[in-house]
Amino acid sequence: MRIARWRDGADIGEGFVIGNRVVPFPDGLTVAHVLSQGLPAVAGLAARVEGEPGTALADVELLAPVVPAAIRDFVAFEEHVEGISASVDGRGEVVPEWYQAPTFYFTNPHTVLGPGQSVTPPETERLDFELEVAVVLGAVEGSDGVNLAPEEAAGHIFGYTIMNDWSARDLQAREMKVRLGPAKGKDFGTALGPWIVTADEMAEYLDAEGFLEVRAEARINGELVGDDLVSNMGWPFPELVAYASRNARVVPGDVLGSGTVGNGGCLGELWGRRGALTPPPLQPGDVVSFTVEGLGELSGTVGEPAPAPPVHAARPRPRRRHRDDAGA
Repeated sequence: MRIARWRDGADIGEGFVIGNRVVPFPDGLTVAHVLSQGLPAVAGLAARVEGEPGTALADVELLAPVVPAAIRDFVAFEEHVEGISASVDGRGEVVPEWYQAPTFYFTNPHTVLGPGQSVTPPETERLDFELEVAVVLGAVEGSDGVNLAPEEAAGHIFGYTIMNDWSARDLQAREMKVRLGPAKGKDFGTALGPWIVTADEMAEYLDAEGFLEVRAEARINGELVGDDLVSNMGWPFPELVAYASRNARVVPGDVLGSGTVGNGGCLGELWGRRGALTPPPLQPGDVVSFTVEGLGELSGTVGEPAPAPPVHAARPRPRRRHRDDAGA
C-alpha cells in the first residue's frame, strides 16, 4: 500500500494512494495516527475506503508523506565514503571506525520538503544532492523502542520512502573541520516522498540477508548521473534501526535515511573520484530527480539562495576563571 499526504486547494489530506487517486483515511485519521497504530492496522483501514471515489492524483499536490518525529541519516555505503573522502584529502580512504558500527547524524525535521518542491539553499558554491532510501517507523505492540535486536527492529519498519539530503558541501566542509556536524551544510532542506510504501509491499525485494535489493537512479535535468543497488549498504535497515535504538528510543514517525548510495549518488563523490567539479555544482533552476524501484520518483527544483545575516567570528577572550579575576 502507498500512504501519502497532499494539498487539495486549502485543505490537507492524508490517506492512501489507490491506483490513480488519493483516498483519505477513515474517521479523519492522519499519517501520525496510523503510524502509532502500526502496520497490522493498515489493511483494515484500506479495506474500509477501497470503494471511495477519492480525488484524482493529478489534481492534488503531494506533500512529504510524514511529519517526522526525528530524522537520523546514516552513512551506510562504503563507495560513497570512499568518494567523499577523496574529495576531502585526495586519498579516498575509509577509516576503520566506519566498519565497526553504523554512524548517523540528526538533521532538521522542520525543513522537510515534499515532491516537486523547490529547495531554498544557503549562499553556497557547492550545492549538492544525496540519493537515499529512508525507512519510516511505526508502533509495535508491547515494544518501547529501546535497545531493539535487529529481529525486533524489523517489525518497527512501517514502510519506505525516497530521501534527498540536500547539501552545501563548502559549508559542510568548514564545520566538520571543527570535529562536529554536519549542521548548516545540511539542515536547510530534506526532501521525502512521493509516498510511503508499506514494508509488506517491499518484502519481495529483500534478499536472503535482509538487504533491500532495488535499483536507485539520480538525474539532473533529465540526465543520468548516478545509479546503484540499495543492497550495497554495509548494514540492512533493521540493523540501522536497532543501532538507533541502542541506549536510546525510536518512536513512530521517526525517519532513518540509508545515507547516500554509491556510484554517483551525489556530486561530491564524483568530484572526489574525478579530481574536478564535474558535473558542476547545482544551480538555481536545476531539477534533480530520483527514481527508486518499487518506491516511485522524487523530484525537486533548486531555488534561489536565501541571504542570511552575517556570522561573527569568535571573539578573543582572556579565559578568566572568576568574575573578580582581572585576567591577562
